[in-house]
Amino acid sequence: MTNLHNNEAGRVHVTSGLRQDCKCHGMSGSCTIKTCWMTLPPFREIGNSLKDRFDGASRILPGNDGLKQEEENSGSGRGSKKRRFNFTPANVNHKNPGRRDLVYFEDSPSFCEKDQGIGLDGTSGRECNGTSLGIDGCDLMCCGRGYKTEEYVARERCQCQFNWCCDVKCNVCSVNKTRHTCL
Repeated sequence: MTNLHNNEAGRVHVTSGLRQDCKCHGMSGSCTIKTCWMTLPPFREIGNSLKDRFDGASRILPGNDGLKQEEENSGSGRGSKKRRFNFTPANVNHKNPGRRDLVYFEDSPSFCEKDQGIGLDGTSGRECNGTSLGIDGCDLMCCGRGYKTEEYVARERCQCQFNWCCDVKCNVCSVNKTRHTCL
């Protein structure tokens, strides 16, 4: 049920961002005929918006299927059944999640710590980027545990030259490098 609800919440969220684009057709810019169509916002904008929804997702109680049928009057005298979900939040101080809110039953596993039961190796011992603020950066990847820095000498191909036809000759150079590893 949570997947159905979240799928619908995503669809509602994306379709609410549709925009109308129009183009005029006619001699020298006159708008004798106007063609309009609906377009999605840029994909990055949709992704950022859904990520914000994900970060604010509501935890709901397990065993709570949330299914509720509502009858919708279409004006034709016949009511159509529309499926709505009515989940109960795990925190009694939170409001019930709406159509656009994402929901979940249980917390995601901590990818920081090793957990053989679900096949997670954790981040201890992983190499990280000491200067990045992104997901590969040591501060984030090492989950606040810190990291060690090691200087080492690597042997790499260098001063490569291309010889006509189809031959490349390289020297081998020693290069000082730095490696950061999560504790």
